[in-house]
This record gives sequence, C-alpha cells and structure tokens, in this order.
Amino acid sequence: MEINITGTEDNSIAEIIAEDIIIKNAQDALDIIANCGYQGAQKIIIRAANITPDFFDLKTGIAGEILQKFSTYNMKLALVGDFAQYASKSLKDFIYESNKVGRIYFVSSTEAAKASLTK
Repeated sequence: MEINITGTEDNSIAEIIAEDIIIKNAQDALDIIANCGYQGAQKIIIRAANITPDFFDLKTGIAGEILQKFSTYNMKLALVGDFAQYASKSLKDFIYESNKVGRIYFVSSTEAAKASLTK
C-alpha cells in the first residue's frame, strides 16, 4: 500500500494506492484514517476495489461500521469505482444520499474525487 499526499496544508488529500483489498473491517479503516491523519491528510481517496465486496451489500452492516469511523474521526472519504454495476436499490439510494450530504462521495474517477473533496 502506498499513500500519496497532495494539496495544501489546509486541504490535504491522501490517495491510497494498493493492489489488494486493504479494508476488510472497521479496524482496517481506522488504521488507514490514523495513518493518513498522522501524515497531515484531512481527506482520503480509496478505490472501491480496495474495500471488501461485503461493503457493497448493505445487509452485512460493514459499510455502516466503516463509514462511521470516517465520520467519528472527521475524515472525508471519496470512493472511486464503477458503482453502476450494483443492482441494489438500497445501495443506489445510499450512494445518492451520501453524495448529497458531502462527507462520503462515491465517484467514477480520481479527478472527480479530488473535485468533490475540495468543494
């Protein structure tokens, strides 16, 4: 796993680059939040492929547990991926509401993630 920090001191974004799944549970998310925060980031970009597939099945509760950590530690998150592949109406509603509130973003590209996080 590699963490690339960009932006200014007041608006620092950590972009996580990894080949494997790095977030399997809430503790993994907390470890990443702590690591990125220690490096000065207030916002994080992670690819959907780096999160357990169970995250996208809302019935498991894993999404809520993981996203609660980001909320508790006041860390904004942008998830980059192709979310159109998921047929679940509840997930689509969740993604819509998350993007609307503006703490957690589900976007299709790194550029869109950076734009969303710097609003």
